[in-house]
Amino acid sequence: MLDTHGPQGIPGSRPRGMVNMKKTIIRTALEGLYFTGMHHWMRPVVGGVGCILMLHHVRPPRNDAFQPNRLLEITPVFFESLLRRLKRRRIDVISLDEMHRRFVERDFGRRFVCITFDDGYKDNLRWAHPLLQQYEMPYTLYIPTSFPDRLGELWWVALEQVVARNTRIGLTVNGEEKFFDARSTREKRELYDAIYGYLRSMKTEQEVRRLIRDLCATYHVDIPAICEDECMDWQEIAQMADDPLVTIGAHTVSHPMLKKVPSDEAVRAEMEQSRAVIEAALGKRPEHLAYPVGDPTSAGPREFNIAAELGFKTAVTTRPGVLFKAHGDHLMALPRISVNGEFQQQRYLKVLMSGAGTALWNGFRRVNAA
Repeated sequence: MLDTHGPQGIPGSRPRGMVNMKKTIIRTALEGLYFTGMHHWMRPVVGGVGCILMLHHVRPPRNDAFQPNRLLEITPVFFESLLRRLKRRRIDVISLDEMHRRFVERDFGRRFVCITFDDGYKDNLRWAHPLLQQYEMPYTLYIPTSFPDRLGELWWVALEQVVARNTRIGLTVNGEEKFFDARSTREKRELYDAIYGYLRSMKTEQEVRRLIRDLCATYHVDIPAICEDECMDWQEIAQMADDPLVTIGAHTVSHPMLKKVPSDEAVRAEMEQSRAVIEAALGKRPEHLAYPVGDPTSAGPREFNIAAELGFKTAVTTRPGVLFKAHGDHLMALPRISVNGEFQQQRYLKVLMSGAGTALWNGFRRVNAA
């Protein structure tokens, strides 16, 4: 047994300074584009025909110093200010079905925005839904069916709870047991980032889940309870689905990083069974899909092809970008704009939705479906 005090011995980990530096670089770029007015000048060239916004949680801010998943949540106040701005600017806020129609019919006369939520959290019903009803804006909920079934593993939240509740954490790395300090908020942040990076570097989803289950068993974190506390049940989802503003989309069964699932058949089953369960529960077959995690390490050409073979109208990634006419040929690999809790400023969203910020991020490449 090796006794150590920092997370440097964890493979795949990134120093906390690198994480902070990335945030600083992004924030500086967004500030620069906004205050120079460059996003206005660039919009006619890089603004595309519209964009899809991606959200997770909408809820009042928490006071905890340790919040490694804060990027996934925004406040109701910030969310309403976004909706108010969209309404004031008379931007077409449309459903995914309407977006699909516009791509198929090449109807690009007006720019549009689609609003999407991943995972089906309870706060979507309590805080986001009433605001969207008030502003009469359609939106989509992507549901991983194991979450309302209370069988899901929100492993990123489970890891947060393991680190938050303990001052010293043991981890088996390359067959060797190591212990890491997690006393201060800084140590907790560094350790969370390191373990998270280690999990994301693993080759298979099975390895990720095995390590999380071991940590939760050792440190008494109840994974099913997280699902029950955080996610809507089928009755609550049905309540939202009854609203004509709401589209329910598929988000697989178990929320795996599909690219880490070796079997094509297993990937197909995750997508197809998710759609079948939602249809059985709600009486309507989902026609739109979101890939869990959704970055290039989690969804790629194999997943795009399988989604197309299964007949989905559209499928969204988390790759950053606005939509261009050319995306009509890549409807299974659509980018989104993350409404990120670390950047809750309307000026940042203005830059991102103008296409300027993501154009720089993507090296001015309009479509990234590889």
